[in-house]
Amino acid sequence: MEHSAHAEHHGSKNEVRNVTIVLTVLTIIELALGFMMMKMVDGSAGKLSTKAFIIILMIAKAYYIVGYFMHLKHELRNMIMTIVVPLLLFVWFIIAFLYDGNSFKHLRNTYDPYKNAQKSVIVEKKEEGGEHKTEEPAEKH
Repeated sequence: MEHSAHAEHHGSKNEVRNVTIVLTVLTIIELALGFMMMKMVDGSAGKLSTKAFIIILMIAKAYYIVGYFMHLKHELRNMIMTIVVPLLLFVWFIIAFLYDGNSFKHLRNTYDPYKNAQKSVIVEKKEEGGEHKTEEPAEKH
């Protein structure tokens, strides 16, 4: 009886060590890719594919963390689905809210009636000698 408990503890210890090594390697790869990406040209295909690869590595790390350190790897399928489905919905909500917020920001910056009305107002500027000078509004480039 004592021998099987020792073997189980040793196997569990090896499993945690192996997962920690995998997480460390994934993190080092992500950091290396991130530093390489800083030297890449904005908007290039290489930079975009590097970002996609980093996201895939982050998802793999999340799988290991949730599976081993939150003990979901050894749970029943129904228990896993009870946690994973709401988590996916939560991620979807975050993406949807960020997309909607960016859309609102873009619309707000392209159409602001007050800002458009202020462009056409002529401002009289008083010079030091007491003369009034009329300035046309600055044109937007």
